[in-house]
Amino acid sequence: MNGVARGFTAQEFEQRLLRAQQLMAMARLDALLLTTEPEVRYFTGFLTRFWESPTRPWFLLVPATGKPVAVIPTIGAELMGKTWIEDIRTWRSPDLADDGVALLADAIRNLVGNGGRIGLPTGHETLLRMPLQDFQALSQKLTPLQLVGDDDILRRLRMVKSPAEIDKIETACAIGGRAFERVGDIAKEGIGLEEVFRRFQMVCLEEGADWVPYLAGGAGKNGYADVISPAAAAPLNRGDVLMLDTGLVWDGYFCDFDRNFAIGESDETASRAHQNLVEATQAGFEVAKPGARAADLFHAMDRIVTGGKGTSEVGRLGHGLGMQLTEWPSLIPDDYTVLEEGMVLTLEPGIETGRGRMMVHEENIVITRDGARWLTDTAEPALPAIG
Repeated sequence: MNGVARGFTAQEFEQRLLRAQQLMAMARLDALLLTTEPEVRYFTGFLTRFWESPTRPWFLLVPATGKPVAVIPTIGAELMGKTWIEDIRTWRSPDLADDGVALLADAIRNLVGNGGRIGLPTGHETLLRMPLQDFQALSQKLTPLQLVGDDDILRRLRMVKSPAEIDKIETACAIGGRAFERVGDIAKEGIGLEEVFRRFQMVCLEEGADWVPYLAGGAGKNGYADVISPAAAAPLNRGDVLMLDTGLVWDGYFCDFDRNFAIGESDETASRAHQNLVEATQAGFEVAKPGARAADLFHAMDRIVTGGKGTSEVGRLGHGLGMQLTEWPSLIPDDYTVLEEGMVLTLEPGIETGRGRMMVHEENIVITRDGARWLTDTAEPALPAIG
């Protein structure tokens, strides 16, 4: 379809593992214990939607030396066997008495012995995907091994994308762009917003998306009340502003951007707001380069949309992007994450257009050695009218 290969080479995973083990040595960690879908997939390539089921836990051990070890339910053995992982230990799950805890504890002791430090991702935007009672049982079985934080190793690794990862995100962006070009075929005066949502997801699939986990939006005179509500059945009216924000997936990687449209015509308030939003994304783009901080991008955009007041109730003006719809960092005033070549970000300013009304605009970029590069085909300043 686009010349970008699905999956990754074994060399890609070897390089990820090498970087992780170098950071583990600096943090004095003997292994990493990973439990969530993006963490497991980052080191294995294990891509499945079966994670939607909360029934079964899945574990991956990344040792200080050697290849990762998968400790997973038997139902996943066939698919995991198609990855580069060789050591795959399984149990029949669900098991109400011992859902993999004893097997996992044995695997950890096999790797690190009876002493050492096992790192787990901690802090903002992380979670432990196993029952609390099982984690407590694991901790007891591993004594005197220490379960500690991972020193932000996973965060640092995943923030910087490889060229192959960037290709996948850019492919997802291209699919989303083609879908947005067809909005005029599905959104017209009199059509309900919920029907527009339904049809737009179909268009995304037709244009090549693997699935569409996220679609948000809104519609109304001079903007919309929020950007996270489910679509209502109320029909679009002439003069409404329609916004669609899609997070579609191609080969396990997201795009995340939106587009605004005027239904039939737009008034001066909406048109001026849209022009300011596009100007704000351009301002963020211009300062997005290696060495800049996440906060610098926030302030560059905030100066356009609030005059530098920093009063947006949304809380941030963009974020990281990759295997998840939103990743680290956040474009907020107190996030001083230093940008590096290979980071993929969204620029997402919002602006108030009246009492209880707002408009937002979002684009996707990648940080290169020389500055930022657009991954999305950027919107024109003029608010497009459809229907």
